[in-house]
Amino acid sequence: MTKIFDAVEYYAEPFGYTKGGLHHDVLAGLPGERDALAKVIHQLLIHESWASRYGVVPDSSQLHGPHLRPVAAMVDEILRLSPASLDVSREPAFRALCCCRHFSVLAVAAFRAKGIPARARCGFGMYFKRGKGVDHWIAEVFEAGRWVRADFQIDALQRRVLRLQFDPLDQRPGKFLTAGEAWTLCRSGGARPEDFGIAHEGGLWFIAMNLARDIAALRRREMLPWDDWGGLVDSDALLTPDYLERFDDLARMTRSPDQSFFELANAYEVQPGLAVPKTVFNAVRHTSDAVNTD
Repeated sequence: MTKIFDAVEYYAEPFGYTKGGLHHDVLAGLPGERDALAKVIHQLLIHESWASRYGVVPDSSQLHGPHLRPVAAMVDEILRLSPASLDVSREPAFRALCCCRHFSVLAVAAFRAKGIPARARCGFGMYFKRGKGVDHWIAEVFEAGRWVRADFQIDALQRRVLRLQFDPLDQRPGKFLTAGEAWTLCRSGGARPEDFGIAHEGGLWFIAMNLARDIAALRRREMLPWDDWGGLVDSDALLTPDYLERFDDLARMTRSPDQSFFELANAYEVQPGLAVPKTVFNAVRHTSDAVNTD
């Protein structure tokens, strides 16, 4: 019991990118309930791939938004576009441009600012395209003795377009698969690896990349979906038996991260190429970016 309790409490403390800095009190003042917090976040952020659905054509000054890592910088961007307090609704054109990761990390930061355990998870949404696992991030919030999986990106418009028949803020098993869950499913023959990815990219290699990002997030380093580092490969043809065995074990740890808390922490520190280095490759911008690993 003590081991699991310690693991849960680990996610109650702002760390790294979820530290609010000068905005800590602002984040702490946001709602502590999932539904209410989601409504606020929906009025602050707009997903770059959904912007046209809201009638928004982002201008050049907003295009850096999806590449912001710290929540403090995200709040700066939100306030740059509109100086109103965060609980004031913004028109879509005045919301900060971002990706799925930012909705999750902003929610996690708000919960942690209140001392509520929360963590971002990297994996695949099973509700965007039929039969496909689409590269995606959600949050997990610890409530009443369990981790609740909540997608803070999905608002009323997206829910209608996607025809969702479940609560995205309290998801049933299988609606979102962590990278480790997707890896294990594919390795057991329960799904095809090529059905997990984004756009034209997919396969076990892609799932492995998300698994590395999920492990980093479980160590409270919430990287961008296109941040690459370490010895990851970009083709299933390059996956050696040793590589597969190694990621089988990592996937096992991430499927029960509280029970595997210390084992996963050790793997993150000692396994070559797993810990986030001081510089990562931004695969969208094709740049080497200095990042905060503390």
